[in-house]
Amino acid sequence: MITYTALTPHPPLIVPSIGGSRISEVASTVQAMKALARELAATSPETLVVLTPHGNVFSDCITCLSEAVLYGDFKDFGSPDEGKSYNNDRELLGEIATRSVGEGINFINVDMECAANNRLRGTLDHGVLVPMHYVESALDYEIRLLPISTGFLSNLELYTLGKIIQESAAALGRRVAVIASGDMSHRLKAEGPYDYHPDGQAFDLRVKVLLETGDAPGILDLPAKLRDNAGECGYRSIVIMLGALDGLKFDSQVFSYEGPFGVGYLVAGFHPLQQAPSLLEELKQQEKKKLEAGRGSESEPVKWARMVLETYIQEGKIPKLPPKLAMLGQEKAGVFVSLKKNGQLRGCIGTISPVYDSLAQEIASNAISSGTRDARFFPLEKGELDQLIYSVDILGEAEECTRQDLDPSKYGVIVSTAGKRGLLLPDLEGVDTIDQQLQIALEKGGISPGENYKIERFEVKRYR
Repeated sequence: MITYTALTPHPPLIVPSIGGSRISEVASTVQAMKALARELAATSPETLVVLTPHGNVFSDCITCLSEAVLYGDFKDFGSPDEGKSYNNDRELLGEIATRSVGEGINFINVDMECAANNRLRGTLDHGVLVPMHYVESALDYEIRLLPISTGFLSNLELYTLGKIIQESAAALGRRVAVIASGDMSHRLKAEGPYDYHPDGQAFDLRVKVLLETGDAPGILDLPAKLRDNAGECGYRSIVIMLGALDGLKFDSQVFSYEGPFGVGYLVAGFHPLQQAPSLLEELKQQEKKKLEAGRGSESEPVKWARMVLETYIQEGKIPKLPPKLAMLGQEKAGVFVSLKKNGQLRGCIGTISPVYDSLAQEIASNAISSGTRDARFFPLEKGELDQLIYSVDILGEAEECTRQDLDPSKYGVIVSTAGKRGLLLPDLEGVDTIDQQLQIALEKGGISPGENYKIERFEVKRYR
């Protein structure tokens, strides 16, 4: 069962061996952390799950340190103290990992060998160590620790992960507390770690109010642009934590909020109470209806891309082109097939010019590659197929141009030099200027902005 959940900041400055005399400048946060730790300890958890944004964080998966004994220290922050070791709850880890994969969430266990071979972190980061400093001081027994790194997944997937933590604890009969480790906006002051932005304070105050009132839907509905402008690092941790409270009424308590160094520090705790309707089921139904509505209005290229990928994943073969889609066998063009899952990119592969004898073959090949060979993502699982939204871009002829001839909303761009080439499709979310478009295309091609490169533009017909 979930005994308690909390949101804590993680500035190493609030650890006495690091902050020294400056710790007085964050006195409200320090006192709040002590009070919260006492509240958490009073619920007698056996295991503490800490959700950190500073571990091994990826765009398409969740990771967790899996060694039997977990170690971490503050030496990178100048602390003279010895590091700390904690026993990992590997049984709970196994349950969470199995259930996550069953829900279509990629979950990777990171041991020291995996970390060394893939240049990952194999020790505890400050997102875990800072709250642990306060929690263990309030406990009179050794608690097991499970450090889970957040990922850049959709809100639905993150919230589902929280629910999985709750269900895993119940399945094992384990008393589990969950800490969402994360700072609020890093843009509260011009002298802070990032440039000042007015959305920084707006984000922090909005989150504070929503957590005080226990408004989980309000948290999930916060605009992505507001979060990005705020420069926060705690939002995804909060979403997972709220998922761990799904189907439960809970009492909320905000212990403190301050931002003395241009970064918002919010300390809050949540006591689970009696059962309540599940928000997760409502979210899943909303997503299902949205997908079903989209499937009913699919264009011919998209129908074919989906038919091919679903047949390939489920049966290992490519279907025959149906007679009603025969028009796709009568022309040739370069094609990009893009896949999205819960609003997040899940794969995108394409060809700039035609490789096959027909558009149908071009779409089929790139649909399979998008789902199984995009190096940025794990290959698709069968359970993900009914969660995908497809789009197919059919490319027109590229023409050489200057940067002044570009328009990110209308034209895609190709940059090339000395055997290197980068392409970016048009009308992409978050790409609003020519400079942004060129920068991303150059990065994709491994081309330095200072190199002498050729620019080409092209139009696309986009089918959804």
